Amino acid sequence: MELTLRVITPERIVVDTTVDSVRVPGLDGGMGIFPRHAPMATALDAGFVRYRSGGQERVLFTDGGFAEVRGGTVRVLTSVGEQSEEIDFERARKAEERARERLAHRGETLARESGVDFLRAEAALRRSLLRQQLGTDR
Repeated sequence: MELTLRVITPERIVVDTTVDSVRVPGLDGGMGIFPRHAPMATALDAGFVRYRSGGQERVLFTDGGFAEVRGGTVRVLTSVGEQSEEIDFERARKAEERARERLAHRGETLARESGVDFLRAEAALRRSLLRQQLGTDR
């Protein structure tokens, strides 16, 4: 028995294929999904969605979102879904530099800005590092 995996962003359907298993980055840790999995919905963290089909593993980056398992289908709804070959390594490296720069200047701007900018910079740094990791694993 197999699963159908659909990874959907606002712009496109990134993946729509039959798979043997799926691993998603849940907020509380990675979660494996196999055929005949119980119905569920869960929030996702930024990270990698890994799926197996025909003995071959594929990996894509997602920027959080939600996953739903129902009726033999795994639906991942995310704002960003990028397959490894779509990762722009140079862009991710520049995003890392910008985020590190913002974090380095946190003490200077703390008095006049909220902590929200710090949290955004941390999240941007994490996303850029994940993209680079996937980009170098090609």
